[in-house]
Amino acid sequence: MTSSFLDPANPFATPSTLPYGLPDFTVIREEHYLPALLAGMAEQRAEIEAIATDPEPATPQNTLERLERSGRLLHRAATTFFNQSSADAAAGLDQIEEQVAPLLAAHHDAIHQDARLFARLEALHAAAQAGDLDLEPDTAWLLHRLRIAFERSGIALDAPAQERLRRLNAEITSLETVFGRQILAGANASAVLVADEAELDGMPSDARAAAAQAATERGHDGQWLIELQLPTQQGVLAGLRHRRLRERVHTASITRGSGGDDHDTRGTVLALARLRAERAQLLGYPHHAGYVAADATARTADAVEEILGRLAPAAVTNAREEAADLQRALERDEPGASLEAWDWAYYAERVRNERRSLDDALLRPYLELDRVLRDGVFRAARELYGLTFSPRPDLVGYHPDVRVFEVHEEDGTGLGLFLGDYWTRESKRGGAWMNTLVDQSDLLDERPVVVNNLNIPKPPPGEPTLLSWDEVITMFHEFGHALHGLFSDVRYPSQSGTEVPRDFVEYPSQVNEMWAWDPAILRSYAVHHVTGEPMPSEWVDTLLAARQDGEGFATTEYLAAALLDQAWYRLAPDEVPTDPAEVEAFEAAALERAGIAFGPVPPRYRTAYFNHVFAGGYSAGYYSYIWSEVLDADTVEWFGEQGGLSRANGEEFRRRLLARGGSTDPMGAFRDLRGRDPEIAPLLARRGLLAATTEV
Repeated sequence: MTSSFLDPANPFATPSTLPYGLPDFTVIREEHYLPALLAGMAEQRAEIEAIATDPEPATPQNTLERLERSGRLLHRAATTFFNQSSADAAAGLDQIEEQVAPLLAAHHDAIHQDARLFARLEALHAAAQAGDLDLEPDTAWLLHRLRIAFERSGIALDAPAQERLRRLNAEITSLETVFGRQILAGANASAVLVADEAELDGMPSDARAAAAQAATERGHDGQWLIELQLPTQQGVLAGLRHRRLRERVHTASITRGSGGDDHDTRGTVLALARLRAERAQLLGYPHHAGYVAADATARTADAVEEILGRLAPAAVTNAREEAADLQRALERDEPGASLEAWDWAYYAERVRNERRSLDDALLRPYLELDRVLRDGVFRAARELYGLTFSPRPDLVGYHPDVRVFEVHEEDGTGLGLFLGDYWTRESKRGGAWMNTLVDQSDLLDERPVVVNNLNIPKPPPGEPTLLSWDEVITMFHEFGHALHGLFSDVRYPSQSGTEVPRDFVEYPSQVNEMWAWDPAILRSYAVHHVTGEPMPSEWVDTLLAARQDGEGFATTEYLAAALLDQAWYRLAPDEVPTDPAEVEAFEAAALERAGIAFGPVPPRYRTAYFNHVFAGGYSAGYYSYIWSEVLDADTVEWFGEQGGLSRANGEEFRRRLLARGGSTDPMGAFRDLRGRDPEIAPLLARRGLLAATTEV
């Protein structure tokens, strides 16, 4: 059906006719986005008006289903646009995003502050409560969630307060866009250029070739460019022997966004913290952290504070014990030197190699990207769920680096499309993430199209892409999100796949990490990229035995970031600093107050480049990873109790949890799988914290 609000020549005017509704990137151009987004908003406003003014009494069909069917043009254009703007940005796309972001915020406010529409929802709720309307469970949950969405959007506020809320939402959305643009530009500007190859001693040859390629692409022939990853800790530090270069790289990492230049994010950070705090108070919450937790499985910010505070002291204790070992190793090289943050990764590798006779440089030749994908990620999905993956070179992605796979069920039935975009580039934001281009929905008869993005340095043409162990885990993690989207089996598009609370969404992805460690899967993909020889059996055994190595560091750097996130968002508007120069002092005081300040282990993200919480949808929600890991660790234990990697176990996990998306209470889905509420002991054991904490 062609939209009457958009020029028929625009590729978004009609649904894509490609398999599974994949957007037709062969014809989509930058100039198509803005008209499609504007027309999509206009079309949905007309659809909402028709629902709100329907003279017939509200029914699930004429209200809920019509709401779910509305905005399809906008959805097609927006999912495609925001996927491209994050993975392959350009100046023109940035300008469109800056223009359209506040318009989209106002558009959603107009829907959720429509008293006529809310009255229809309330009528349905009253009829259901009185027993006059029997709703299917997914429809009842949809109505429940819609009523909450309206309440959290200010439906109960008076007109002046609603107007203020709309202005706040527009400003917040605009500033999120500004922060994302600043952080990408800052990361590109902060890349470390190396002129003397001798300083690269210890960098694996493939990584060195990738750095040379990156330098050439930026106009620095004959030099090497070390591009920054989004987190504080940079993977390259694990191999670099040159201590001053390690310090340069680390300093470049932690000073991103705070240099007083065009890329300085601190003013944006303070504005976002203040505006979000004001919005929370306007809606009746003490602070933004309370506003976020109330709509998550945590329910309260105090519950979040309790679990983070419980874990922090034990994590720092473990990190200090690890630091003592690293300090001794450093002193053998440089007597009298003190362990610094830029030394940690290098000496952690050194100590691990001494203890385990194994380091990342030895592993890399056995961890080639295509092999890990085919014989690791995809094989685990085949053995658990019966899936097969067929390359579709006839289907074009949004960038030449994107690979498209068709996903089939065990009986050959098509399930959806999976797009893999693994290499870093100047136009891609940092980190790793999953996007959905098409949401599964029985109501709309649509099947899923999902995307995984990583930021692995791209080697020169013809060279293999060799991975660090962390990158292997990240591939399995992001594919867990992809499975959540692919396995969605719901009626309503708003309940599809990963449309679950933020502190639940990381749970399935973290569960999927377990298969990277499964001995049978690991031995399948850990194969030398030149000789074809499997990774030596004793190395595999050592890798499995070393799973808790470095957990003090990993837990401490994560908790420091999560506590920092909470600190910013537990402020009232008048408590937010006003001078950007105060950001670092606030950060230091917050970490000290939380008992997590430990110089050699800085937060995984510092404030000025904390994309998750200032632009990435995780504001006051970075705790979600550890919250979800409680569920994840408990589920890993369930898999072990049931016999591990098997079709039966995969089918049970798929049916009871992954397939249900957001169509039910997520914790109810967990209890349906596990037979009880989650327990924290498996998480404490995994992270080496069991002896230092008391089980709740």
